[in-house]
Amino acid sequence: MKSWQITRFGLEALALVETPVPAPSPGEVLVRWRAQSLNYRDLVIVQGTYLPNLPLPFTPLSDGAGEVVAVGPGVTAWQPGDRVIGHYIQSWQEGPPTPENTRLSLGAPLPGVLTEYSVLPAHGLVALPEHLSFAEGATLPIAALTAWNALFTSGDLRPGGTVVLEGTGGVSLFGLQLAHAAGLRTLVTSSSDAKLERARALGADETINYHTTPGWGARVRELTGGRGADLILEVGGPATINEALRAVRLGGRVAFIGFLGGTAMQLDAVDLIRSGATVHALRVGSRTMFGDLLRALIRHRLHPVVDRVFPFGEVPAAFRHLAQAAHFGKIVVSDEG
Repeated sequence: MKSWQITRFGLEALALVETPVPAPSPGEVLVRWRAQSLNYRDLVIVQGTYLPNLPLPFTPLSDGAGEVVAVGPGVTAWQPGDRVIGHYIQSWQEGPPTPENTRLSLGAPLPGVLTEYSVLPAHGLVALPEHLSFAEGATLPIAALTAWNALFTSGDLRPGGTVVLEGTGGVSLFGLQLAHAAGLRTLVTSSSDAKLERARALGADETINYHTTPGWGARVRELTGGRGADLILEVGGPATINEALRAVRLGGRVAFIGFLGGTAMQLDAVDLIRSGATVHALRVGSRTMFGDLLRALIRHRLHPVVDRVFPFGEVPAAFRHLAQAAHFGKIVVSDEG
C-alpha cells in the first residue's frame, strides 16, 4: 500500500513510500481510508516544531474517514463495507480527560492516517453519517469535536447566548455552524472582508475585521451592549488571548483551543482579573462526545465547510496550502469521486 512518511522534519521531507498492508488482530478493524483532512497540529508535527523528539520515520495526520474492509476475531460492532471515521484520541472513550485516557492519539504518538490502510481497535471508530461524504467525514475528528466540546460539553450555553469565533479555520467554522444551529448569537473575526461575507452566509450575526479593528474586544462589547460575549473560542493563543479577555463578559469563559500565534504567551494579569473569566484549555473530546456531535450533525443536516480537496498524490501541496493560512474551512486529501 502507499503511505506518506517523514524520515526527517520539514515539508520537503514528505515522501510517498510502499508499506505492507496490515492485518487485523482480535478486536481490531482494517480500514481503507478514502479521505483525510489536515490540521495545524499536523503541520507543526511535520515541521518538527511541536514534537521534535518524535521517532522517525513516521506517518502523519490524525483525521480520516473510510470503509471497513476486514475485521479481526471477536469484532461484532463493525462489518466490511461500513463507512467509518477514526476517533482522534483512541484511548479517550468517555468521562472527563485524565493523563491515562488521553495518552493515545492518531497522528502522534500513534501512527497517523496518511496511508491507504490502517488497523485500529474496534472502539477507535465511529459511524460516518449517511448524509456526509468521506471527504466531509474526514474533517470531523479534531476540529468539529473540539468546537462541540467547547460549546456544549464544557460549557453551559443557552439559546440567545453570544459566542465569538476567531478566524475562519476549521474549529471556528464548525463552531459557527453548530452555534447558529443551536440558536446562539455568533460573532466572527477575520482579516478578510471576503471571508467575513462567507461567514455571514453560514449564519454569523456580526463580523469584525481585526485588521481594520485591532481592538476587536471593545467592538464585541459594543455589539453586546457593553456586556461582552459568553464564550470565546480562542484559537490564536498568544496573538489574541488578551483581546479575548477584553471581549468576554464578566464571569464568562475563554475556551483555549489553539496556538496559531505561537506558544510563548504574555498574559495581561489586569485584563484577566477584570474579566473574572474561566480560561479553559481543551483536548478535543471523547468518543462519547463524538457520538453527541454526530447526532447533532444528522439532526440539523449540517455539512462541513471544505476549502479544497487535494489528490492523495499531492500531499505536500496540501500542506503548503495549509501553511499559507489563506484557507476557509478544512483542507482535505482524497481521491474519492
